[in-house]
Amino acid sequence: MRVILYTGKGGVGKTSIAAATGLRLAEEGKRTLVLSTDAAHSLSDSFDRPLTNDPVPISNRLWGMEVDPIKETERNWGAVQKWFQGVMDWAELDDTTSEEMIVFPGMEELFSLLKIKHYIKSGKFDTIVVDCAPTGETLRLLSYPNILKWWLEKIFPYEKRLVKVIKPVAKAVTGGLELPDSHTMDSIERLGRELEEMHRMIFQSRMTSVRIVMNPEKMVIAEARRSFTYLNFFGFHTDAVVVNKIFPEEAGIGYFKDWHIKHAQYLQEIKASFSPLPILKVPLMQDEVTGLQSLNRVADQAFAHVDVGSVLYEGTAEEVKREQERYVLKLALPFVTKDKVNVMQRGDELTITVGTYKRKVILPRVLMGRPVTGARFADEKLNIYFGDREM
Repeated sequence: MRVILYTGKGGVGKTSIAAATGLRLAEEGKRTLVLSTDAAHSLSDSFDRPLTNDPVPISNRLWGMEVDPIKETERNWGAVQKWFQGVMDWAELDDTTSEEMIVFPGMEELFSLLKIKHYIKSGKFDTIVVDCAPTGETLRLLSYPNILKWWLEKIFPYEKRLVKVIKPVAKAVTGGLELPDSHTMDSIERLGRELEEMHRMIFQSRMTSVRIVMNPEKMVIAEARRSFTYLNFFGFHTDAVVVNKIFPEEAGIGYFKDWHIKHAQYLQEIKASFSPLPILKVPLMQDEVTGLQSLNRVADQAFAHVDVGSVLYEGTAEEVKREQERYVLKLALPFVTKDKVNVMQRGDELTITVGTYKRKVILPRVLMGRPVTGARFADEKLNIYFGDREM
């Protein structure tokens, strides 16, 4: 089984790349599902045919679907919604906003991810390609299961017992407010366990890869660097970046000359920021990318030199660990010798220089405000040590 997730800043073309990936995998003989969890679905536009909340045949061995977050919310959150509605009625909140308050921000997208687990367990597909929401939302969603696991283990058991004890008197004391019954509490716990299982099942590096899609533009690259840092921080395996909409050589004259020069400069910056990850390049296409024929052209460009379904990079490019009461940022620097490495810290950004090559790293929140206290290079990894925050 193989799961490939595409994420990136809104508008970079990740839906087209995801669709092209699915099409190429299907043509190689793999039963492939391309699934969109982005609330602003555009996968149906990419395939140029309507999609639903269930897999729709696109071509031989290829299916597509756009997860309906409302249906998935009702399926996974129904019992809790019913109790919340009772709370709203008790509070006499009968306006339209009360219904919106029943679903917390991000929950609908989170339920969408459970569909991935469902289709992995079904055995119907060899590969699932996921068109994720824009970067910020995706990072928040991918981190939810860790938080829920902690809450279920540390807090929820006490809440459950407390509700059971005070429920008999709560209604009289509060003037009619019903506390959640055992069915509602069991529903919350079941959802948490489902999400924990999804996290354990999906995010195993041998099965799942995240690929970051970007354009050669300053703000997009900055966001991609941040997302790469946090994907590593949360333990997700990134195996490639895809640079989309690059101005081709023909654009190097006339009106688009300056854009062409900038793209060439930004490509060097991308290489410096994300090496040793493979960098897949897709030029700006002559026409909008919609329909199977244009998606095939995108696939020809993006995967000309790689096996699209394989894990394109083994190992961890970045990770943050706590060792002996201090934090260590570990960076993969293959084919490098110690005497060529230099580290410079400026605010919450590091610049690692290897000869004439520079790599910029945006520090995750846990390292922000902490000074670099030392560095050690061993086994093709640079270990950077951080001290306590200055008061």
